[in-house]
Amino acid sequence: MPETTFETLANLGERLEATSSRLEMAESIARFLKELAPAEVAAAVRLLVGQVFPEWDERSLNLSWRAIFDVVTDLSGASEDDWQQAFSEAVDAGEAVRLILAKKAPSPPQSPRLTISQVYSAFEQMAEVKGRGSRARKEALLRSLLSWATPLEAKYLVKDVLGEMRHGVSEGILLDAIARAAEAKPGIVRRANMFLGDLGEVAAVALREGQQGLKQITPLLFRPLKPMLAQPAQDLAEAFHYHHGEVALEYKLDGARVQLHKDGPRVEVFTRNLSRVTGSLPEIPQEVLAQVTAEQAILEGEVIAVDAAGRPLPFQHLMRRFRRLRDIEETAQHVPIQLQLFDVLYLNGRNLVDLPYQERWEILEETRGEMLAAGRVVPRDLSEAEAFAERARQEGHEGVMVKHLPSKYRPGVRGKSWFKVKHTYSVDLVIVAADWGYGRRHGWLSNYHLAAMDEDSNSFLEVGKTFKGLTDEEFKQMTRRLLALETHRQGSTVFVEPKVVVEVVFNEIQSSPQYESGLALRFARITRLRDDKSPREADTLQTLRQLFQSQFQQKGTYKGSDSP
Repeated sequence: MPETTFETLANLGERLEATSSRLEMAESIARFLKELAPAEVAAAVRLLVGQVFPEWDERSLNLSWRAIFDVVTDLSGASEDDWQQAFSEAVDAGEAVRLILAKKAPSPPQSPRLTISQVYSAFEQMAEVKGRGSRARKEALLRSLLSWATPLEAKYLVKDVLGEMRHGVSEGILLDAIARAAEAKPGIVRRANMFLGDLGEVAAVALREGQQGLKQITPLLFRPLKPMLAQPAQDLAEAFHYHHGEVALEYKLDGARVQLHKDGPRVEVFTRNLSRVTGSLPEIPQEVLAQVTAEQAILEGEVIAVDAAGRPLPFQHLMRRFRRLRDIEETAQHVPIQLQLFDVLYLNGRNLVDLPYQERWEILEETRGEMLAAGRVVPRDLSEAEAFAERARQEGHEGVMVKHLPSKYRPGVRGKSWFKVKHTYSVDLVIVAADWGYGRRHGWLSNYHLAAMDEDSNSFLEVGKTFKGLTDEEFKQMTRRLLALETHRQGSTVFVEPKVVVEVVFNEIQSSPQYESGLALRFARITRLRDDKSPREADTLQTLRQLFQSQFQQKGTYKGSDSP
């Protein structure tokens, strides 16, 4: 069976880009998968979705847009004006490269053509390049690929390098396509993906072994599962009544969710995005080894930063630990951490994800030893639930989780089995600039720079950005409104007169060296326009500073040398 050309994948990408029908997308992908050789399937699926390596795989291409730009410019001789023209016509970087090469580059050799396997092998070689001179060697590999590629193939090569495919194929559509190609039940395909976390491997197993092969897939130690996700609820009553009170409440900790894998003396710590962080948090494996009674286990919990009194510190200080690769012991003294467990997914060879949440909690209680568990209550009524939520607020936590007692664990799925109810704040701020959007928001000003009046300098200072909260129609209306207020542009940012006031909700204010104001809102979202308020009536920077300080009535205070 001849190897499949990369052009075949690129042509499929073009067809997918041109349709909005989920059914047509799934059918097109299914036909493509069935025509592949078995050895090509995993690579083809990964390249199709622009995810060269699985999320849990620590390899990365580590090639910037600047490197791509330099290689394409050298191959094509494109000028700055050429690039500006290309970006004025293109919706993303891949399309801009296609336009440049179609106009400037000589025709690539016609034979032999690039194959999917060759492209994937070249990407694997790029990921292996390390050390001094690595950028030059990576660029040489990219140059070789692009010199053999047609402009259309180059478009999709660049999209793969940047991980920005943007043809509208979601994970759900691809899983449906795999089910069609393998004649397997969609639910079984999705379940296999929950455990493997690799669409390429799922497709390879499905087409090679069919539904029976997929059924044999279970959680694997040191292959992190995607976390089950919670649906936001507007208030506690909504979440409580949805499950008719058959719920448990847990503290929603303002930390980082982690998954712990233990097999005998080996313990690894993974983040919610499946990255390994064991080396940055050495006290966590030590605690697991000392306390967990099981030989094998997959546990879930939350890591928070705490002060000397054990009170939670703001989230930003915890990130000092997760990003740390050196001087870990010294940093640990300044930012002590605390792990609180809340679930167990695997125990001594037994898959627990299909057990009810209440039963998993009971197994966790028997397994965790003296390790902390998240604060929890099974309330008799709403008033008891509200009292627990208030206690969470007073202790400095960001809200509560509301979990249906019979619910199974569904890796990577966001549903209403779990709700999250946060303590949020609301302020009125002024839009002072906006960035042009991309993808679905192409052509709209959709990332808004939010500012508060500094009464000392009588000027508006930025405190954050957000693209959340507006509908498509509101994005269009806001774009027209802001363009009428434009003062100047810088790159993709349009600066405007500070006249539009919006109400913004957020769940924390952080200190920030990024902004002249010294503050930044976390998880900001616009809830409504405040046309009834003038910019002078919006909240001031001084008000935000007071809110920032008031957080520490519940939260601990960081005592490091760079404390706010």
